[in-house]
Amino acid sequence: MRHPQVTMAADSALPAALGGRSVVLVGMMGAGKSSIGRKLARTLDIAFVDVDTEIETAAGMSIPEIFAGHGEPYFRAGEARVITRLLDGGPQVLATGGGAFMRPETRAAIRAKGVSVWLKADYEVLVRRIKRRTDRPMLKTDSPTETLKALIAERDPVYAEADITVWSREVPHETIVGEILAALAEWLGVAGKVSDLLTGDRAS
Repeated sequence: MRHPQVTMAADSALPAALGGRSVVLVGMMGAGKSSIGRKLARTLDIAFVDVDTEIETAAGMSIPEIFAGHGEPYFRAGEARVITRLLDGGPQVLATGGGAFMRPETRAAIRAKGVSVWLKADYEVLVRRIKRRTDRPMLKTDSPTETLKALIAERDPVYAEADITVWSREVPHETIVGEILAALAEWLGVAGKVSDLLTGDRAS
């Protein structure tokens, strides 16, 4: 399937330009990092890794259980170690947790070995999406929507340090993947060499 916004040259140009770097998706919970990340990885024909899943595997427990049993600082320290380890395994698409990019040393590691992409979403979009999930430890408060507003105000200025910003909104994921590809091609300096990446099974 061809995305109308992506008409660039050689389907190997973006992975080749990445070299060993990872594409690291950052942003708030509900921004679509995992679902969009899977489609992006399939389109680029590189691995997709969900950092939260890796953390749960390493810890042998779920993230809510880690928060409940050990607290957020313990979780964030483990999260930073996992991301640093994963960055050595690129190229890949990494979907990070909402708070991962807030840690300065994690941002530095991503800057050194990856290209960060902020999936930015409006408050209204995030509220609609997070209401479908009940496993968000950061929203286990008396007023999850007010907590979400506070987190957005705190985190958005840090997310803005990402190399690339793409709006996550209620459009087909292929549209957002196409915009990420175009922005990546521009950032990596291969916009004139990238062909239609959204063709065949890899874009399905």
